[in-house]
Parts: sequence; C-alpha cells; structure tokens
Amino acid sequence: MRSALARGVPPVAVTLVLALLPVPDGLSGAAWWFFALFAGTVVALVLEPVPPAAAGLLSISLAAALRLVDPTPAGSARWALSGFGNSTVWLIFSAFVLALGYERSGLARRLALLMVRAIGRRPLGLGYAVALSDLVLAPLMPSNTARSAGTLFPVIRQIPAQCAPESPDAQRRLGGYLAWTAFAVTCVTSSMFLTALAPNLLAVETVRSTAGVRLEWLAWFRGFWPVGLVLVAGIPPATYAIFRPGGGGDEAGAAAWAGTQLREMGRVGRREATSAALALLALTGWVAGGDLLDATTVALLVVALMVLTGVVRWEDILGHAAAWNVLVWFATLVALADGLARVGFVAWVAGHATAALGGLEPGAAALLLLALFFASHYLFASITAHVAALLPVVLATAAALPGLDAARFAALLCYSLGLMGVISPYATGPAPVYYASGFLSRGRFWGLGFAFGCVFLLALLALAAFTL
Repeated sequence: MRSALARGVPPVAVTLVLALLPVPDGLSGAAWWFFALFAGTVVALVLEPVPPAAAGLLSISLAAALRLVDPTPAGSARWALSGFGNSTVWLIFSAFVLALGYERSGLARRLALLMVRAIGRRPLGLGYAVALSDLVLAPLMPSNTARSAGTLFPVIRQIPAQCAPESPDAQRRLGGYLAWTAFAVTCVTSSMFLTALAPNLLAVETVRSTAGVRLEWLAWFRGFWPVGLVLVAGIPPATYAIFRPGGGGDEAGAAAWAGTQLREMGRVGRREATSAALALLALTGWVAGGDLLDATTVALLVVALMVLTGVVRWEDILGHAAAWNVLVWFATLVALADGLARVGFVAWVAGHATAALGGLEPGAAALLLLALFFASHYLFASITAHVAALLPVVLATAAALPGLDAARFAALLCYSLGLMGVISPYATGPAPVYYASGFLSRGRFWGLGFAFGCVFLLALLALAAFTL
C-alpha cells in the first residue's frame, strides 16, 4: 500500500508543477492545463500507482469536469465517452477475446508442440520452431504477452531439462538460447502484423486522427514483411552463435517430449477445429475485407461465432478481465490523445519542433525523428504509454516538414513499436517474464537488448531510407 502511495506522488507532482507554470505563448490556459493532466497521466502509466485503465478514467473525468476540451458540460461528457465509441478500441477488445478462444481450445499450444516435434531435433531447429510458432500465432493474437510469455514460454522452459537432464550448464545455454530467440522474435512479429500487438491498433487510430492517414492490415504487412522475414530468419542462427547451445545432452529429447505432450492432448477436438476455422475466417476478413467489411466488424462477427459454436462461453467473455481492462484503458487513451489535438497542443509543439529541424533535409529530419522515437523508449515501461505520449507530436512534426510523405513516415513509426520492445527488461509485456526466467543473466539481457535494438533500428532506418 505504501509503495503504491509512493508511486502516486510523481504523477500528481508532475501535473501540479506543470499546471502552476506560466502558460506558454501560443497556448490557452485550458490547453496548458490539459497538457499538465496528460503528462501526469503518462507518468502514472509508467509507474502504475493504480491500474492504467483507472488512471485514464480519472484523467478524462477530471478533464471533462473542468471543461478543458469543450466549454459545455454536455460537450465535455461526449468527448470523455468518445473513446468508447471508437471502432479501433472495439477491435482491440475483440482480438483479446479471439486470443482467449485460441488459448482455451488448445490450438495455440498444439501449434507450438507440432513445430517442436517437426523441426526440433537440433538446437538450431528448436530455435526455428519457436520462431515459426510465434510467426504463425502473431496475426491472430494481439497480445505478445499472451502469445510469447503465456503460450510459448511454458513450452520453452520445459525443453532444456528434456534435452540435457544431467548437465546444468547445457540446460542454461540451451534455455538462454531459446528464451532470447523467443523474446527477440516476438518483438519482430509484433511489428510485422497490425493485429500482433495491441498498441499497433492504438497507433493506427492515432495516425488516422492526427495525420488523416488510414493504415490497412494488408498494406501494413506489405510494408514491413521484407525486413520482418529477414530478421525472423536471422535471429535463431545469430542467437545460436552467441549461446552455443549444441552438445551436452540428448538433442532429440525435445522432439520426443513434444510428441508425448501431443499424444496426451489427444486428437484435435471439435472446439479446437472450430477455433482454427474461425481463426482463418478472421485472418481472411482482415486481409481481404477491404471496403466490404471493416476490420472491427470482422472481429465482432468472429467473436459472436465463437460464442455460438461453444469455443468460448459468454461467461468466459464476461470474466475475461484483460479484455475489459484494455477496452477501458485504450478508450480513455484515445479520448486523451484526441483532446491533446483538439486543444491545439499538438500543433503548437509540432510548430516549434519543425522550426528546430528547419536546417535539415526532409529525409534526414525524418530519419532523426524515427531514431529519437525508437531510442526514447528507454524512458517508457509501456509501449502504449509511448504511443500516447509521443506519437501524436512526432506525427504532427513530420507532417509539417515540406516534401515528406506523411503516410509512409507514419507507417514507419508504427513499425517501430514492436521492435523497440527488445531494448530493456521493461520495454514490452513479455520482457519481465524472460528476464526473470533464470536462463538470462541481468548483464546479458541488457547487453543483448542494446545490441539487438541497434540491429533492429538500423533495419528500420534502412527501410525508411528505401521508402521515403
């Protein structure tokens, strides 16, 4: 309790100190006070003295009560609730429910075990089994925490003991190799698919509302797959060279263990087969829907079919706290980001930032902004908080640069979100799980995070240089 109170002091202090400072030229008092409240909210999202959804709800309630965004009580209430009517927010909620169905039916675990059994007779093959499992699951599961830490890690952590039961050193090296491979790959796949990471969906809505650019599922994939596939293919051998997990045990033990686990699971049942069919239906709708079906409509339809076919029960959805939590959390963040634009703060910051970059060529300025956006994630313990705090400002700054393709630059910023999760033990949801797994020392995790972060950033900058 005392710790939570201590973590609650900085958000309040930041809000009050900023609110008491003189209002900068070019901004109204309401705009500056709204920014003060927004800044305090971002600090609360990082430190989490209360759940993030509660922090967001408190912030929009205060902003509405003080009429910082709209001068009328009714208009303020409409603004505060606007996020709950946003289609992207409901797409995120629906995708979490879909992931619940894949998990409860056993489909996700079976896919991972099938990969291990098929190509896991050598350590390098095990690395590729982990990578391919995440690659297959990524477009269907919008939470890399659920996908990698919740589904793949329970399989991974049992493999070293199956391969080297008599050699703790071999277990440590194999475990470190598989853990880092899984973590680095999930950061890449989180950037490869629009529906592979919940903040991607928030970023898409931010891009639409701030820059007027609409990013579709297939266009997102087409823009990133050349870099994404190269990184996914390169991570297992690169990590293998670092950990050298070969030798010291029965290297075919993992494949045999996976076969045993699959026999215990039994044949594919009706729920699992139905879950697989609905997963393909959802993916087809997102890829090919285009102007016929909105992505949120597809997701809601598949959720309804999951309930009707018994893949999940309505009671399961009602009890799925993570989905309802993310609904409230993202709805409030969407409203807050919209408020920041409506009060004129984003345009004001963008004007000053653009003036500071005035001496650079548009391409060079774009690369600098992209690198700063990526590196600044060391300051955030949440990709969602990073999106809410910085994406609107960087987008508005880039939009003011003459000759820069705003749509392509917006896509590049979005592609960075998954990649930046590799840099630290707190940068993305699965990071703390792998950090605390016992397979990776503290120094090695930080060192690998920096090294792989540099590689990922260089790959992103290369893509930017090619496309801008």
